[in-house]
Amino acid sequence: MSIRRRQRRMDLVEMQMGPMIDMTFLLLVFFMVTAKPTQPESDIKMTLPGSMSQEEAVDLPDEQRIKIEANGQIILNDMTIDDPTSSELPELVRILTRLKRAADLSKSKAMVTLDPNDAVLHQRIVDVLGACARAGINGVTFADQSNESAL
Repeated sequence: MSIRRRQRRMDLVEMQMGPMIDMTFLLLVFFMVTAKPTQPESDIKMTLPGSMSQEEAVDLPDEQRIKIEANGQIILNDMTIDDPTSSELPELVRILTRLKRAADLSKSKAMVTLDPNDAVLHQRIVDVLGACARAGINGVTFADQSNESAL
């Protein structure tokens, strides 16, 4: 009978969990203390190039003159822009947006004068006005044809 008691005691061997948990926490603390945290990108101090506002006004041309020919061709300050059939006028919008940004930085108002030919379609004038609106320019005037013919 004593043999049976010895076999039962050997079958009941248990694993001690307490020391294993202690070792796990010690290893966790060790790695937390010795680990070198990486610096997140948002904490890196850097400055990006940007726009600077000026305290005094810079002299820009008083106005940009947009001439609209009878065939629909757009001429901005003696420079031919975009296709006469284009209604979106992407190049004109890009140039006028740059003009508006420069005028805002120099603390002046962006002014555009439209000089349409008498034979131009009204839709083409509306296309140019839409390009001015997309560029954020609201200082748009029409040229006075009577004064220019006297010159």
